[in-house]
Amino acid sequence: MVAASRPFVIDAMVVLPDHIHAIWTLPDGDSDFSTRWRLIKSRFRPVEETGKTPSVKRGRALWQRRFWEHRIRDYNDLRRHVDYIHYNPVRHGLVDNPAEWPYSSLHRAIRHGVCPETWGQSRMPEGIEMIDAE
Repeated sequence: MVAASRPFVIDAMVVLPDHIHAIWTLPDGDSDFSTRWRLIKSRFRPVEETGKTPSVKRGRALWQRRFWEHRIRDYNDLRRHVDYIHYNPVRHGLVDNPAEWPYSSLHRAIRHGVCPETWGQSRMPEGIEMIDAE
């Protein structure tokens, strides 16, 4: 496991068939996202909403080589990005309700009472549409 050798805390995460969104907290003084992503991507097995392993074309990587990072500025920025991550499977048409997607930290938030099981079912949470514009 990558976190054993390169510690980090997963604050929010969703794994989709062709990409991942995550918010991590790294130890103080450590900003090495690149090594962590490289190690995670090298050990990852693809997921597909049908439960089948998708065929990866020969010579074509499952994950893109690069990643985008964003430093969370404050609590509102954190909340907006967590909501964006948890609502992403709905935005991509994979499920009708965020809690239906099994590969999401939303389930942990529900278990811990941070949000209700019905979160995001009636509409997209306000403010997350702006994240695409960043």
